[in-house]
Amino acid sequence: MASMAAASTSLQARPRQMVTAVKCFCQGSRSNLSFTLRPLPTRLSVSCAAKPETVDKVCEVVKKQLSLKEGDQVTAATKFAELGADSLDTVEIVMGLEEAFDIEMEEDKAQAIETVEEAAELIEEILKAKA
Repeated sequence: MASMAAASTSLQARPRQMVTAVKCFCQGSRSNLSFTLRPLPTRLSVSCAAKPETVDKVCEVVKKQLSLKEGDQVTAATKFAELGADSLDTVEIVMGLEEAFDIEMEEDKAQAIETVEEAAELIEEILKAKA
């Protein structure tokens, strides 16, 4: 399962710089132009192989199973452990997902799920095989 998640998640750093000052120096017949560059913060982009609607539905099931408040944020990168879920909670989440998506997960794959994204990708994989 870990290799599947690693293959479908990509982080790309894009170094950027911005010109903050341009100076022109003239000495006799020679002129020099100088630029001062300031590094900008690196941007990261995260991509998930699962469809956004699948991720959203998984988020809703997780919120329901863990009785989270309306304001609690659950995203694709959210780990179940970060939400306070123990192993029993994770089993209940998997059962809720099986019911919501009308699927059955293999026990070994279900036990390897740690994040919403991993759950959504496994569901997509099962639904694709089922079709």
